[in-house]
Amino acid sequence: MEFGRVTPQELASVDFTLPPDTALTLSTLAAAKSTEPLQVRVGCAKWGRKEWIGQIYPLKTKEANFLDEYVKHFDCIELNATFYNVYGPDTISKWKAKADNNPDFKFCPKFSQSISHIRRLKNAEDITTNYYEGVLAFGDKLGPMFLQLSDNYAPKSFPELKAYLEQLPKDVPVFVELRHKEWFSVPENSEKVFKLLHDLGIGAVITDATGRRDVVHMNLPTPHAFIRFVGNGLVDGNFDSDKARLDEWVARIKQWQQQGLRSVWFFMHQHDERYSPILADYVTDELNKALGTQLLRPKFIEAQSSLF
Repeated sequence: MEFGRVTPQELASVDFTLPPDTALTLSTLAAAKSTEPLQVRVGCAKWGRKEWIGQIYPLKTKEANFLDEYVKHFDCIELNATFYNVYGPDTISKWKAKADNNPDFKFCPKFSQSISHIRRLKNAEDITTNYYEGVLAFGDKLGPMFLQLSDNYAPKSFPELKAYLEQLPKDVPVFVELRHKEWFSVPENSEKVFKLLHDLGIGAVITDATGRRDVVHMNLPTPHAFIRFVGNGLVDGNFDSDKARLDEWVARIKQWQQQGLRSVWFFMHQHDERYSPILADYVTDELNKALGTQLLRPKFIEAQSSLF
């Protein structure tokens, strides 16, 4: 992921401290009542990574079998593939079948760019219908979906956003990712859009990106968290920077768990995606220790361990 990327020189001056919880988050969690244990899942954005051959995928794994291997290591995927194409039920059903050996696996598809970036949520009913008809073929493997708005989708388009979200089906959880700076720099805009999401029962994606600390907004309109972590990989030969950031996220998630959080979806991104399984394994291990969970961890090929 290139969003929020900075130069090595700029990296040293970034304050990665997570902001305090907003009033909305505190009230949302206080109102959440459930006797069920916190649901936690950790995954990546794509399964089609050739860099993972010899790391977590066996040598000579064919691209057609990447998903078969991915589901052995993770219990969810962000699924950016649906952003670039609207897939029909036949294709979706084939993907679902590959995940059947992992009963807890969930696909979290991104809304098509035809809806969000091309039509910009206007006159998008037909594409939205086709998109839903496709992803609903995931059946019990369908997790929450997320709608990413472009960097230039500004608060002036709030009426269109409101109208679009109001007509979405209510039976599948949806999260919205905001990126335009004025959603965050103008308090009135933030208050209005996050109140809308809260009123509609729609979640807000939190994207932890180095060069865009404003999108680490810490607003939970629902008692469910969808976190897109964009790491910086190896810095000066180690992962210390990313690990310190992940440690802070683990502490915050544990705090939210105690306050009423019901689920967290944590997706690992790296500018160099060969490192994503390594950092995903790290945060999974730390979450297991902090929360008492038994989340699935990636299984690295022993012969390649020296690379990590």
